[in-house]
This record gives sequence, C-alpha cells and structure tokens, in this order.
Amino acid sequence: MSTKMATRFTLSSSTFLSPLKPFSPVTKIPSFHLKKPFFITSSSLQSSATAPPQSLEIFWQWLSDQGVVSGKSPAKPGVVKEGLGLIAERDIARNEVVLEIPKKLWINPDAVAASDIGNVCSGLKPWISVALFLIREKLKKEGSTWWPYLDILPDTTNSTIYWSEEELAELQGTQLLRTTLGVKEYMQREFAKVEEEILLPHKELFPSPITLDDFLWAFGILRSRAFSRLRGQNLVLIPLADLINHSPDITTEDYAYEIKGGGLFSRELLFSLRSPISVKSGEQVLIQYDLNKSNAELALDYGFIEKTPDRNTYTLTLQISESDPFFGDKLDIAETNGSGETADFDIVLGNPLPPAMLPYLRLVALGGTDAFLLESIFRNTIWGHLELPISRANEELICRVVRDACKSALSGYHTTIEEDEKLEAADLNPRLEIAVGIRAGEKKVLQQINDVFKQRESELDEFEYYQERRLKELGLVGEQGEIIFWESK
Repeated sequence: MSTKMATRFTLSSSTFLSPLKPFSPVTKIPSFHLKKPFFITSSSLQSSATAPPQSLEIFWQWLSDQGVVSGKSPAKPGVVKEGLGLIAERDIARNEVVLEIPKKLWINPDAVAASDIGNVCSGLKPWISVALFLIREKLKKEGSTWWPYLDILPDTTNSTIYWSEEELAELQGTQLLRTTLGVKEYMQREFAKVEEEILLPHKELFPSPITLDDFLWAFGILRSRAFSRLRGQNLVLIPLADLINHSPDITTEDYAYEIKGGGLFSRELLFSLRSPISVKSGEQVLIQYDLNKSNAELALDYGFIEKTPDRNTYTLTLQISESDPFFGDKLDIAETNGSGETADFDIVLGNPLPPAMLPYLRLVALGGTDAFLLESIFRNTIWGHLELPISRANEELICRVVRDACKSALSGYHTTIEEDEKLEAADLNPRLEIAVGIRAGEKKVLQQINDVFKQRESELDEFEYYQERRLKELGLVGEQGEIIFWESK
C-alpha cells in the first residue's frame, strides 16, 4: 500500500496527446502508517457525569496494581468533551514527564509473539497480528489480562471508515471518499485472506467467531491509537498514554514522547510522555498529533479536522503514459531527476505549487516540434530547460488541460463552496462537520489550482521560451528581442 492518504487527481501524457477525457480520479490505497494516539469522539464514551465511569476506575486500579501509577501521578484519565482524556492532577511544567509506561504493558508484535497465537501469526503483517490479538483478547472479556484496558476502548470513532452510506454520501466528489472506500475494500480482501489462512484452520485458538466488523474495529483502533517512529517500535499501543488528545494550538511535535531505559541498573524499556506546554491543574494534557497530516488524513485516522487553512490539500498525480510515443525517453529523464512514471504533488491551500510540478507537467506534455529536447544530447540539461517555459504551445497545453481537469473535478461535488461556507457556520453534528469541511477545503484548493493556471494563460505572451533563450545565449537576439543579422564584409 502506498503512503498517501488521498485519491489522486490524475493527468497522464496520453491526456495531453489526445482530446481531453472526462476526469476520473484513480484510487490508491493508503499505507498502514501509524502515527499517534487518537482524538476520541465516540458517543459511547461521552458523558455529562462529573464522576468517571466505573470502567475508567477499574482501568486506573489495574494500572496501579501494575505499579505504573499512584496517587502522586501528575495526570489521571477523565471524561472530557472529546470523550476521554488525560487531566492534570496538579500544575505541570513544560516538558515535564507526565507518565511512564513499562514495556510489559505495551501491545506490539512482541506481545503477540509471546501469546497463544504467536506461532500462527508469525508470518502475518505486524498490524494484522496485533489486530487479531486485540480482537481475541476483547472477545475473552473479563478472562483477558488486558480487559481493563480493552473495556475503555471505543466501539467506533468518527473516522470515515465507520461512516454509513448516507454519511459517506456527504463526501461525494471528494478524494477522501474514494480513499475511504479503497481502505474498506482493502480491509475486506485482507480479512478474507486471514479468515481462510488463520481463523478457519485454527478454530481452537479462536473459539469465538471473528467478523469483518471486528477486523475493521481493530484496524481503526490501531490506525488511531498506535504510536510509531519510536526507537525499535513501528507499531505499539501504550495503555493510558493513548488517551492523550490533540490540540491544534500546539505547533511542535518535538520531545512529546520517547522510549528510554528504565534506569542505571534496569534493562526494562519505558515509554515516556512529556507535556509540550505548561498545564494548570484540572486542565487537559494535550499534544500535537502530526503537523504534516492533511484534513483528509486527520478525518480518516482520527475522525476530526482542523480549521487551519494549510490542512486543506489536494493531490495531483502526473503520469507518463505507456502509450506515449516518447515513453522511454520521458521515463529516463524523470528517473534521472528523482521522479518516475508517476509523480504525486500535494497542493496545499495558500501555498505555492510544489517546485517540481511545472517541470514534470512540461515533460508529460512534451511533444510535436518540442520533441527534439528529448534527444540524448540534451539528456544532462533538459531538466534545467523544463524548469522554464519550453514553448507557447507546451505552456498553453498544460494550462488548458489542468484547468479543464479542475473544472471536471469541481463538477463532481453536489454543493458549491458558498453553500459549504454557509453550512460551516451552522451547528452540525461531528460527521457532517467533517464532510462539509473536507469538501469545502478540496474545492478551495481546486479553485486555487485553476486560478494559478488561469493567470499563467494570461501571461503566455510575456514568457520567454526555449528558442528565445537559446538565441540569446548564442548572441543572436538583441536586448529588445530583435534578431541580429551578421553581414560579411
């Protein structure tokens, strides 16, 4: 699976070489690349009661029995507006350690390997083995050592993978909808394989029936709660630490958490969580989940979005078509310059186009009388030429095709930007709020792309193209653009 989170807005060289076809995005499945703990919005966890639910008290006692927490712990689980969170028991200073969780309480592939299903799960993808472990332990209920932790996990979140068909219809036209459907199709395929290869042949290890819904639940839990990018740990659930919620106001991810040794005379590893900001007693301890995620990624993983403009992105994929008569030459040039047959460009609202986008666009569209630049004598210099306009025909073509594709993509939504902006000001339920924010953000980025290339179209007569630049280099064009003729004496 690729690492991208959005369905692609795709243009190939065949689009430039033939009449424009109706725009149809290509679905690519996102990677199971886990980030940070999740922003709980499950209605089953929300409560107006001032006292924490009994399951939370049992969970805290379990942690206490394991020697992880005590009455002096800086923070404790509590009911908050997001669902559950970590509440400061006293004032906490910036970068102060909030909690430390020993490895014995981590749920990761090592924990699976040491369990009863370790042998049958050894050849599976790490996330699938951990998912099966979670499901099996949850089905055991009070018979599981992990039950106090599993009992506080939500049955669902506002992640789009849990939305109904009616709710998903509000995402019509968006890249997020295609991505979400792609993820669910991927999950169905993976579950069918697991059922055939693991669950049915080993019924003695999985006495309770495991369903696709169970599998999707575990996937969502891991996607939203697991920590990654840790020393030696690419997939790990940390009970208690994963209750910490996200704040858009925190603009640093540095030093929020780490894995470290237990002490001078201890080999045990500890997961250490610090507060990136100072927190008053009674307030939530919060962190920044990921500064680089788009709103579509936040919605897919955690079930929320931000109002920050630069969280709105749209992914443009350019492709050198195999039917392109210059396919081999173009591919060689692309690979020599760090790209390939396809190249993804994330366009961020309010930001300039990615630097490599225009050169790659010009390469994809290159043809006709400009094809001489594909000859081997230009191989070492052509990318430098592509960074500037090649010819009026080439530049005009990329402007027209990109603008037509934007127009086609915008026609796929069932609302306008203005209609969405009015809805954004209303009091919406969380999932509709996500849908409106996502589609409004995508449309604004598409409009921005269109405006950029509309502006370029208006400047076509002002650009200096390759032939003019070359004549100047040879001294054959004067300062006013006039061609210089040399007469023999």
